Amino acid sequence: MKESMKDLILNASARMTDSCHMMDFIVSRGQRRLPGRGVIIGILKDLRRVMFPGFFGDENITVISPSYFIGDRLTHVYAALKEQVAISLYYRDYDKFSREEIDERAEEICAEFFRRLPDIQLMLMKDVQAGYDGDPAAKSREEVVFSYPGLFAIFVYRIAHEFYVQNVPFLPRIMTEYAHSRTGIDINSGAKIGEYFFIDHGTGVVIGETTEIGDYVKLYQGVTLGALSTRSGQKLKGKKRHPTIENHVTVYSGASILGGETVIGEGVIVAGGAFVTKSVPPYTKVIVKNPELQIKDSDVKVELQGAENKEGIWEI
Repeated sequence: MKESMKDLILNASARMTDSCHMMDFIVSRGQRRLPGRGVIIGILKDLRRVMFPGFFGDENITVISPSYFIGDRLTHVYAALKEQVAISLYYRDYDKFSREEIDERAEEICAEFFRRLPDIQLMLMKDVQAGYDGDPAAKSREEVVFSYPGLFAIFVYRIAHEFYVQNVPFLPRIMTEYAHSRTGIDINSGAKIGEYFFIDHGTGVVIGETTEIGDYVKLYQGVTLGALSTRSGQKLKGKKRHPTIENHVTVYSGASILGGETVIGEGVIVAGGAFVTKSVPPYTKVIVKNPELQIKDSDVKVELQGAENKEGIWEI
C-alpha cells in the first residue's frame, strides 16, 4: 500500500528527531541556545559604521555630530553584544557557572572590548594606509575603505580577534566566516597580525589559527599560511602549527608557507607559486624556477611559431 504524504512526513520526522537526541550537540538542553548569526553580523555592520563614520550608512557626518553618532551606535552595539556574549558563554559553561556569574563575565568581556575599540580603530587606519601605499591602482584612501575586500576581511579579523583572546565561543568564528563568505579571504581569529597589514586582491588567502605576522606585511591572492598536516586533529589543539612571518615581508600570489616551525625572516620576498616548509633567513628572496613550457603535437595540425624538435614537441 502506498504511503500517504502525511505518513511519509511523520516517519521522517520521528527518525530525524531520534537522530537529534542521539547527537547532544544538536538539541540544546535546559535554557541553552546558540547565538544569533544575524545579530552578530548586524553588530559588525554597526562597528564598521563607527570605525569609518559616513562611509557605510545613511548618516551625514557633515551635518550631525560624529561624537553623537558614534555614541548612539555604540550604545546599541553594547546591549546587543552583551546579550550575544552571555548566550555563547552560557551555552558552553551552563554546567560550570551560574547565570549571574556568566552575565557578570559577559559584562567584563564587553567592557574590555570597548576599552580596546579606539586602539582597534587606529590599527585599521594603519591598514588603510598600507593598502593605499601598497597599491598604485588605489586612487585614494577612501577608495580603499569603500571597496577593498582585503581591508574588510582585516576589519572583521581585528574585531573577532578581541573575542578570541578573551575565550568567547562561537562569536569569533561566526565573524570571520562572514568575512570569508563575502571576500574569499579566510583569516582565523586566533592569528596574531601586526600593524600596516595589506592583502591585495585577496581571493583564496588562508591564514591559520597560530600564524604570527609582523608589521608591514603584504600578501597577494591565493596565499596560504597553513599547517603541514592536521591528521592528528584535536591532538594538535593549542600547538603552534602555522608559520611566523616577520616584518616587511611580501608574499606573492599562490605561495604556500606551511608549518609551525617555519619562520620567514624580515624583508623576505616569496615568489608566486612557492611551496615553503623551511625557515628563510632575513633579506632574501624565495624564487620558483619556471618550468619549461611545452605544447605537444596533436592529431590536428596547427601552425605554430617555434622550433619543432625530433619528438614533435613545440618549445616556446
